Amino acid sequence: MGGLVRLPVAGRDILVEDILRLRTRSARGDSVPLGSVLELKRTVGPDRLVRFNRYPAADINGSTMPGFSTGQSLEAMEQLAAANLPSGFGYAWTEMAFQEKQAGNTIVYLFPHAVLFVFRALAAQYESWLLPLAIVSIVPLCVLFAILGVWMRGMDNNILTQIGFIVLVGLACKNAILIVEFAKQEEDAGKDRFQAAVDACRLRLRPILMTAFSFIRGVIPLLVATRLRGARQDQPNPGRTIKTPAWGFSEGG
Repeated sequence: MGGLVRLPVAGRDILVEDILRLRTRSARGDSVPLGSVLELKRTVGPDRLVRFNRYPAADINGSTMPGFSTGQSLEAMEQLAAANLPSGFGYAWTEMAFQEKQAGNTIVYLFPHAVLFVFRALAAQYESWLLPLAIVSIVPLCVLFAILGVWMRGMDNNILTQIGFIVLVGLACKNAILIVEFAKQEEDAGKDRFQAAVDACRLRLRPILMTAFSFIRGVIPLLVATRLRGARQDQPNPGRTIKTPAWGFSEGG
């Protein structure tokens, strides 16, 4: 049997004998002192005992240094554990690290599926295979400049960066739709295909620039954000964690 007694600061100089004189009820209902049923010993120990899957454990929390991805950090921790932990010791990931290990490198499969989904949706809308192909062909160029923007800012390839790549597919195709759809209308009106494309680019350039610069201006608060209102000083900075990929994509892609 174990117990924890928490005393106020003014009463922490209490003697062991005083505790033993406290009275409790016995099995027969009589009032007996605690000294007749237990023994007190002074000792020191941790404030809490951590267990994981019924095994004694020690939890370790850390964050990734700038310029490195979370995957690299997990791999480095696994190498250190394999090289330094003695026989009979093991490790396991929890929370976000566990989810990242379970998900793996899913961006390799998600990004092509996202492009294919946009292509098929546009093919159903325009009832054509060539027009959606012209729209989707802008995606590789935007991804290239987005990667360049991430590299120039020294950011890592984390889960937020990967989500930004998928969002960039929709943003890039949205701007291309403004040109391709107008060019199709001009061609249906009797213009030459080349002249229709030139007129569409000239007339739709202003709306595209307005859309792009409005998005860039919208993510500026994420760039200058330093802390959530009401957050403590010892808490991590979610504003800075989320803002960096968004700003990198806005200026790169």
